Amino acid sequence: MPTKREAPEEQRERLRQEELKNNPTGSLNDGFNRGSSPNLSGMGWKETGVLILVLIVGYIVYKFFF
Repeated sequence: MPTKREAPEEQRERLRQEELKNNPTGSLNDGFNRGSSPNLSGMGWKETGVLILVLIVGYIVYKFFF
């Protein structure tokens, strides 16, 4: 009986599941460390609005004092 070859996607998923089974706290650690690195591409609309508001207020304060 010939063995069935795994598709690359199936192999990646199987390896990922095995890694999660062997190291269950690894993904938890990744989640905690993800917030410590600045990543502007992951910002939502609220964060973007706050950033724009902070920039505008900062510019007004700068113009007021200088």
